[in-house]
Amino acid sequence: MKYWLIVPAAGSGSRFGSEKPKQYAPLASSTVIEQALERLLKLEAQALVLAISPDDRYWSSLEMSKHQKIRTCAGGAERADSVYLALQSIASEADESDWVLVHDVARPCVRVADIRLLMSTLAAHPVGGLLASPVSATLKRVGNSQHTGTTTIKTAGAVLETVSRENLWAAATPQMFRYGLLMKALQQCRDVGESPTDEAGAIERLGLQPEIVEGHSDNLKITHGADLALAEAVLTYQQLQKRTEG
Repeated sequence: MKYWLIVPAAGSGSRFGSEKPKQYAPLASSTVIEQALERLLKLEAQALVLAISPDDRYWSSLEMSKHQKIRTCAGGAERADSVYLALQSIASEADESDWVLVHDVARPCVRVADIRLLMSTLAAHPVGGLLASPVSATLKRVGNSQHTGTTTIKTAGAVLETVSRENLWAAATPQMFRYGLLMKALQQCRDVGESPTDEAGAIERLGLQPEIVEGHSDNLKITHGADLALAEAVLTYQQLQKRTEG
């Protein structure tokens, strides 16, 4: 049985507010993508498959692009398309029972220890699962605003109710599933024209229940430009923590 790492990285990062895709933004003396991949490359895996845009002009300029364990394939318009294409690219080598770990390129702060915990916890699990953290914020369900005043107010909407956060978890990555099962799940979504936002969603569509493995909440996802400063702070804190523990 083998482990494969898949990183969808074909997005344009339209919400990031930069000419470059967010994975190439500078972060802690390198870039977001290098920080994320560096952590994944510490794992025992057959290969890391990076799904990038056919128009990508940046990846080949990075020294990491020459790493012997990293392969690239053309990504798709949506995350699920990129993962599917990456799975197809290893079809002749991967066995149905091999484990596939899919990680967001925009999560450069994931802890290697958390990934190893995911791998060891789910090693014999019949379905697979994902890293996640319990929701700590107070959640509000929002609907259309009923404001009828004369002043135009730009809001996100009016609060309909406060949602209990009991048993709610914030999904993160990596998400780990068997090669054959994940391929089947994504193929079924493609057949009906659906594009799940994560692999667990595709697995759930088969009527299966992925397992949650708790990871650290600092496994943040970079979405907006302002998130870079937070990621930099997290990386600095993690380095200090290592020195203290070491």
